[in-house]
Amino acid sequence: MAGQQFQYDDSGNTFFYFLTSFVGLIVIPATYYLWPRDQSAEQLRLKSLRRVHGRCLWYRLRLMKSQQSIIPTLKKAGLLFGWAVFLLLAYKVSKLDREYQEYNPYEVLNLDPGASLSEIKKQYRVLSLIYHPDKGGDEATFMRIAKAYAALTNDQSRQNWEMYGNPDGPGATSFGIALPAWIVDQKNSVLVLLVYGLAFMVILPVVVGTWWYRSIRYSGDQILINTIQLFMHFMYKTPNMNMKRLVMVLTAAFEFDPRSNKEATIRPTDNIEVPQLIRELGNINVKKKEPPFCYPYSLKARVLVLAHLARMDISEELEEDQRFVVRKSPALLQEMINVGCQLTMMANSRGGFPAPRLVTIENCMKLTQMTVQGLQESKSPLLQLPHFEEEHLRYCISKKYKVRSLQDLVSLKDSDRRSMLRFLGEEKYDEVMAVLGSFPHIDMDTKLQVLDDEDSNNITAGSIVTVTVTLTRKRMADVFEKEQESMPCPGEEAATTEEAVHIKQGDSSKAKTKVWQNKSKGAKKTAKSKKKKLTKKKAAPAPAKTKQANGNVAGNEVLAATSIVKEEEDDASDKGSESDEGEANKDSPSERDEDSDKQSDTEVDEMAGDDEEEWEALQQSIQRRERALLETKSKVTHPVYSLYFPEEKQEWWWLYIADRRDQTLVSMPYHVCTLRDTEEVELKFPAPSKMGNYQYSVILRSDSYLGLDQIKPLKLEVHKAKAMLDNHPQWDIPDTEEEDEEQEDSDGIEESEDDDEDND
Repeated sequence: MAGQQFQYDDSGNTFFYFLTSFVGLIVIPATYYLWPRDQSAEQLRLKSLRRVHGRCLWYRLRLMKSQQSIIPTLKKAGLLFGWAVFLLLAYKVSKLDREYQEYNPYEVLNLDPGASLSEIKKQYRVLSLIYHPDKGGDEATFMRIAKAYAALTNDQSRQNWEMYGNPDGPGATSFGIALPAWIVDQKNSVLVLLVYGLAFMVILPVVVGTWWYRSIRYSGDQILINTIQLFMHFMYKTPNMNMKRLVMVLTAAFEFDPRSNKEATIRPTDNIEVPQLIRELGNINVKKKEPPFCYPYSLKARVLVLAHLARMDISEELEEDQRFVVRKSPALLQEMINVGCQLTMMANSRGGFPAPRLVTIENCMKLTQMTVQGLQESKSPLLQLPHFEEEHLRYCISKKYKVRSLQDLVSLKDSDRRSMLRFLGEEKYDEVMAVLGSFPHIDMDTKLQVLDDEDSNNITAGSIVTVTVTLTRKRMADVFEKEQESMPCPGEEAATTEEAVHIKQGDSSKAKTKVWQNKSKGAKKTAKSKKKKLTKKKAAPAPAKTKQANGNVAGNEVLAATSIVKEEEDDASDKGSESDEGEANKDSPSERDEDSDKQSDTEVDEMAGDDEEEWEALQQSIQRRERALLETKSKVTHPVYSLYFPEEKQEWWWLYIADRRDQTLVSMPYHVCTLRDTEEVELKFPAPSKMGNYQYSVILRSDSYLGLDQIKPLKLEVHKAKAMLDNHPQWDIPDTEEEDEEQEDSDGIEESEDDDEDND
């Protein structure tokens, strides 16, 4: 058996292989993840958004950041340096001499493979005369020549060479450790131990501990755990929270406290600038001594949020702090909504404390809209548009136009809109209409059913109701352009009425029998219609005389149109009377039996078709749910137009069901973050335990725009729950089947007894 040898790399060649592999494992993934993305693509995207979003604060900050940032340059420089080191090491490795080479005695003797024995002996003599030590040659070279000669002439040596690659037989397996030998040298032992101790006993525990203690302070949405506990405390304490109280709770979050978040700052100038803003804002509950509302960080954050909603001008230092507070606010408000939903579920399941009111959760949503748009609650949604100021609203709300919402503004005729917005120039007017046209318009369709039930449309007490809501997002400009195109002009109305008269005359002359009508009925109808046409043709000359006598063409056209309408009504009455006659002419009972059999067959076919449709719909819904679970959709939807929000925000929505009479949530709000074109959302809730009719509301709220919320009524008719069956028909076994099974069992027993007797 061959032994094993472990040795350090004395020459240092193996260490370079290890170092090259180590650097490559770092540089290649780092390049994939850290290399700055193509800046030209981002510049093209910003350029495409410039016409609509050019005045937005986030757009201007993004342009400044892309021009001033040196981080992409530093990343590129660091990655290029890593690649230079990697390529240098690879070149170094390629130039290293191979320490292990396969032993070939023919190469040692300078012979071609397969040389004859005589040629081997002859070559050995020639080389011996040159390299023999007695002849003044090199002893090591001669020993290699003698070993090669023995490997080719000695049978045992040749066999060892062919089997093991060595004439002496199997040798010890050598393992090289890719570390230089100086690491284990006695002189360097103290230094090596210090480095190992520093790396594995100081640096590694500090890094892991820092990461761990930082991560346990935050939730999955990167909100401080202390902030979530603060929100839960105040929502439990104040279930019915108005907007002023909500702002106080929001700005008390620990994200704005410098002791908990290093991004938050308290400046020495705050003692001068913050009181000045308080005087300008008015009553903001400064004297409230309840902690943490009285703390300096909370008071400063509250003042900055209220100044943002009032669109006040502040100093540059405070403006930087204000951007930080405003940027954090939507995520904190979303966490407040989550906390309110958790308390609602706990109150409904356990009881013992009042659940947060619906108005509290809706105020959180409304405050998110106000924060993104920088508007107070009482302000008009029209102020979300560029170039609109408070003094311009009087033109919109005048008695002539009565425009109070964005939808009212879009639905105006272009001439009226231009007249109303005459205070804007042509260029500003085009910009306003481009921004208004980019706003979203959502079509909301609802479908109510009970999944996994035999009768999915029957809602029983306590059943799980599923409301499938289909949201379709369109641009507001596209929707109202189609409506205006479909509206006829006043000059075209007369022409369309005349065309309608001619079309009606043509349709009456080309009457066809329907598919579901009998042939006999069709024949009767056509005969009667012909008779009526003859009588009508005879009576037609009368209006012509009046036309000649009076010369009133328009009046005669009206009379002709009314006569056509009367003829159609007569035809309809004739059809009804004929159908009644046909039913009365069914003489024999056999015909009635045949008709009843046909009707029952059609009913069975319709029921089978309905079952197949329900089964296909169920399978499609299951597949849709599986796809939704597996695929991850991007949360990048459409950029929000916000004049005063400091970073780019995407359009997201809240969808939920509520009982507005009782001010309670029926289903928890679903945050729709992937609505680009069409999105399907399932809202589930338990049906009431008492029978009766219930009136709920399906509510869609934007988290970015004011005035675009939608409320759709949802009527729920709850029936009595079905009684549980003790003996389900599935388990009812007929008596004949039981007798057959008993007979089979007895036959099996007799056969087994006969087999036992035969064996004996």
